[in-house]
Amino acid sequence: MNLAGDIFSTLSTVFTNAFLILITVVFILLEVADLPDKMRLAFSDAERSLSTMEQFSRNAQSYLVIKTLISVATGLAIWLWLLLLGIQYPLLWGTLAFLLNYVPNVGSVIGAIPPFLIALLTVGLGTALLTLLGIALINLTLGYIVEPKLMGRSLRLSTLVVFLSLVFWGWVLGPLGMILSVPLTSLVVIALESYEETRKIAVLLGSGSASRRIDKSRRRRK
Repeated sequence: MNLAGDIFSTLSTVFTNAFLILITVVFILLEVADLPDKMRLAFSDAERSLSTMEQFSRNAQSYLVIKTLISVATGLAIWLWLLLLGIQYPLLWGTLAFLLNYVPNVGSVIGAIPPFLIALLTVGLGTALLTLLGIALINLTLGYIVEPKLMGRSLRLSTLVVFLSLVFWGWVLGPLGMILSVPLTSLVVIALESYEETRKIAVLLGSGSASRRIDKSRRRRK
């Protein structure tokens, strides 16, 4: 009962923050039609800022697509593994893994506990350990190998920066910050790329392909 209470408490916090973000996004969308005109009046070089915002929007969309695909793959893999082992309610645990995969690190741990306990109580210790091992391998492969590489390439961030951004934004904003870590870091890199004075920092934070792209762009200007 304590475990169930902790799980529901964590999910309640995440859903509450997500609802607040949703309301904020609604108000942003109501204002977005007038934003270009306001920026042109307020700034002398508004087109660069608008281009930066458009690039960030595309990166955020890419992040959500990649994260959703990885979450679907994680849920399906766990469902098949539990079905193979004969664990009760495999579809439920696969769906739970899909939802909790949006919360990096913590979500995979929380999602592995219920099927492990069910296997331990209904089948035995050996099958329970196999259940935990399979879920751990799936999460490690998809969450720590495949996902950082895909995000690093699509969002032009290095794999190390993607991992460190999870740690930093998770420390600053909690679980919700871990979910938003890659878009927030991507926005910082895009802003740094927009100005010649800070472009060197963007090169250090970006992936190898991004560095080559910036170098080619600089040579064309010369």
